[in-house]
Amino acid sequence: MAVEDRVFLGKSVKPEDLWLKFANRHGLITGATGTGKTVTLQILAEGFSSAGVPVFAADVKGDLSGIAEPGSPKDFLLERAKAVDLEDYGFEAFPTIFWDLYGEQGHPIRATISEMGPVLLARLMNLTEAQEGALNIAFRIADEEGLALLDLKDLRAMLSDLAGRAGELRTDYGNLTPASIGAIQRRLLVLEEQGGSKFFGEPALAIADLMRTTRDGRGYVNILAADKLMQAPGLYATFLLWLMSELFEELPEVGNPDKPKLVFFFDEAHLLFDEAPPALLQKIEQVVRLIRSKGVGIYFVTQNPLDVPDTVLAQLGNRVQHALRAFTPREQKAIKAAATTFRQNPAFDTEAAIMQLGTGEALVSVLEDKGNPSMVQRTLIRPPASRLGPVTPEERKAMIQKSPVLGLYDETVDPESAYEILTKRAKEKADAAAAAAAEAAAAKEQAAAAKVQAAEAKAQAQADRASARPTTTERIIRTVAVTVGSQVGRALVRGILGSLMGGSSRKR
Repeated sequence: MAVEDRVFLGKSVKPEDLWLKFANRHGLITGATGTGKTVTLQILAEGFSSAGVPVFAADVKGDLSGIAEPGSPKDFLLERAKAVDLEDYGFEAFPTIFWDLYGEQGHPIRATISEMGPVLLARLMNLTEAQEGALNIAFRIADEEGLALLDLKDLRAMLSDLAGRAGELRTDYGNLTPASIGAIQRRLLVLEEQGGSKFFGEPALAIADLMRTTRDGRGYVNILAADKLMQAPGLYATFLLWLMSELFEELPEVGNPDKPKLVFFFDEAHLLFDEAPPALLQKIEQVVRLIRSKGVGIYFVTQNPLDVPDTVLAQLGNRVQHALRAFTPREQKAIKAAATTFRQNPAFDTEAAIMQLGTGEALVSVLEDKGNPSMVQRTLIRPPASRLGPVTPEERKAMIQKSPVLGLYDETVDPESAYEILTKRAKEKADAAAAAAAEAAAAKEQAAAAKVQAAEAKAQAQADRASARPTTTERIIRTVAVTVGSQVGRALVRGILGSLMGGSSRKR
């Protein structure tokens, strides 16, 4: 539980407390399966909630959901409470909001494609350098042209549009090969099958809804159902990394607060770092280093301390180490590495103690005084006040129905975005092309009709000329008439002239 300025963890040779003013200096919870990591996470979440600090945690196995219901007085819990001198031990439920990327065991939780960004999407889809370059171009052009990328169909439409414009874009943006765009489209189909279509879209998660407190001042515990999500580990890790980044980007600087604004538990942390490229590791290190000034504490939960890179490990000031086993050389190396990260206690051999710890025991070292790590102590972890084990489906449903975010995210909305705009643009282009084709066809038809008319006119003219010529009979008659006329005329002329001339001669 939280007592004023600290969270009680358990008892060693003295009470072991996590100081709230150092809780944003991050932490690490490690240990083999079955050694008590989930219970440690649960009691920390209870303590933070009691202190008014909201919590976000992924529930990988489903057991953490029990924090929403009060525990029951089982003998082993009562005995543990007595062993750690927890005199006021009782059972209570903690205010809980259930979330689920698939919307099945909690409120849907979404992000937009634009919010996720090309770097995280490239990692999520395991793209090559060339493919990531094409994806960056898609985001760049979408920004320049005011095309909102909200869901997978928006990104798919954007890529198809770029494929059709690759030639005109080459000069300004470089080569967009069909192979790269095709590969990204195929990865989008895989992502969709993994449930990405349910995660990407609107309404997107508002960070403020993870930072709610109750009227009596307790922090809400946000539980992400992750049992199904773990079947797509890339989506799980990328989502949590996105959430960390969003917290870093959106929250204001608060310096060193008396208690965190939010505590973020990252279970199965190895999934975040496995095969992560150097650029991504650098981003994670930056977020972990700087986010504490935003009042956010990040606690990585994993089996092996070697799962966390040294650059990140060095920033995790609060440590809870459960038992590790040394059956392989790598496990032996992990135990040695874990032992060396503690401030040594001369009362026992840290390396040997890690292998001797029983269930519910841990080596604990927290920041104290001026932020220096305390000497490591072998600690008996206190029992939780909430239920050990999952809630029933009926209890979960009832909790969802009285949730403070009920109705905010349960229905998907699909505003006009890149898909609708590009579809409209493509339709207008197709309509314009069809109109141009129809106009060209009409012009061609008109030209053909004019040609036919010209041919008909020419034929008519020829016919008219042919009908104007005299026939053979007409020419003979005309010739005879002309000839006869000429002869008659000449005869008449001669007669007239002869009579005139003869008359004259006779007078003489």
